[in-house]
Amino acid sequence: MTYTPQVHDYVKWHHNELIDEGWVYFVGDEYCTIETGVKCKDDKNIAHCPIHEKIHTLVVCHNWYWHELEYIKSRETHYD
Repeated sequence: MTYTPQVHDYVKWHHNELIDEGWVYFVGDEYCTIETGVKCKDDKNIAHCPIHEKIHTLVVCHNWYWHELEYIKSRETHYD
């Protein structure tokens, strides 16, 4: 059975001898995104876009690669 990613799951993506890992940030029918990094913006960047205070690095994983995802755990959110 193939794993179907869910938002707030922590996964490892094993592909081509590489491993990307992080939190599933978005899931659609054709792909999901995995958040592999977050860092704070500097004052100049916040001034240009004050709505978001952090920079998120996301990796796109198309649905035909979902069989390469390893589910690790899920996190609770304040929206649950």
